Amino acid sequence: MGYARKVGWVTAGLVIGAGACYCIYRLTRGRKQNKEKMAEGGPGDVEDAGDCSGARYNDWSDDDDDSNESKSIVWYPPWARIGTEAGTRARARARARATRARRAVQKRASPNSDDTVLSPQELQKVLCLVEMSEKPYILEAALIALGNNAAYAFNRDIIRDLGGLPIVAKILNTRDPIVKEKALIVLNNLSVNAENQRRLKIYMNQVCDDTVTSRLNSSVQLAGLRLLTNMTVTNEYQHILANSISDFFRLFSAGNEETKLQVLKLLLNLAENPAMTRELLGAHVPPSLGSLFNKKEYKEVILKLLSIFENINDNFKWEENEPAQNHFSEGSLFFFLKEFQVCADKVLGIESHHDFQVRVKVGKFVTKLTERMFPKSQE
Repeated sequence: MGYARKVGWVTAGLVIGAGACYCIYRLTRGRKQNKEKMAEGGPGDVEDAGDCSGARYNDWSDDDDDSNESKSIVWYPPWARIGTEAGTRARARARARATRARRAVQKRASPNSDDTVLSPQELQKVLCLVEMSEKPYILEAALIALGNNAAYAFNRDIIRDLGGLPIVAKILNTRDPIVKEKALIVLNNLSVNAENQRRLKIYMNQVCDDTVTSRLNSSVQLAGLRLLTNMTVTNEYQHILANSISDFFRLFSAGNEETKLQVLKLLLNLAENPAMTRELLGAHVPPSLGSLFNKKEYKEVILKLLSIFENINDNFKWEENEPAQNHFSEGSLFFFLKEFQVCADKVLGIESHHDFQVRVKVGKFVTKLTERMFPKSQE
């Protein structure tokens, strides 16, 4: 009896312990799911969740099945970067969850349609995800959905009216480069709208700072340059970038072909505005700028750079602004252009370029530069 009683007590203890552990697990999981549903637009266990409620998101959670992925896993946790076996498994699970999240944003927002265009109500739910979720893979999926919908003109007004501009702009403060890139893409698509540009101008300095300090040739840097290029299509907000022109020339000299072309598009917008001519001429340019005029440089890069110089040369009244020329410092674009012999040698060095269009553009630039900068030398 004594032995049987001991076995009975041990068995009862194991059963009670297992039951307690199970209850704690269910309670913890229930709270976790309720919190995530609230954060992702669903009502959870609350009857009234306000404007962010939506039945199509009520069953959103990290797991689509009952596998081990239902456990709480932080997106790329610290140990996932060490290179251990556990870290490899954690990264694999995180990638799988991100893939499910991307699919779920469209499926749950519009389950009965394959159309990627969301209704205002569905856009509101996605904006709630962006505003309330802190998980990068959910933010990435939601921002992709917003970016795709912001490509349609009628949705740009809707997203603005729903308060989407400050919600997306707030994501620019994140340290996650993937999420930041997606936020910049959304803002870039939304900026093709006059009213949206008026409201987005307050973020231009932040975008500019992030762009010039980002890793060279990175996706974040390119996305920032595209947004700034869109914001400078008109002359209204170009003055905000006046103090960053030297940084753009630095990126142009150091970047790869894609970065160079994107910087040139931005600078070309500025060069077409006569009011920005002095800021461009006063910008500091790297000494390596002249070396870009060589046969090895890409044709499109040379043509766009010459177009910028031509616009600056056309917009600046050299004789009328002769007193102001003393205010330009050495190393500026003004001195680069004024040192005609050096500049001409650089340019004339590619007159034997194999492309006919490049040769014509070079000849046109040299002729204009001679006539406008040194008219007295022709007498």
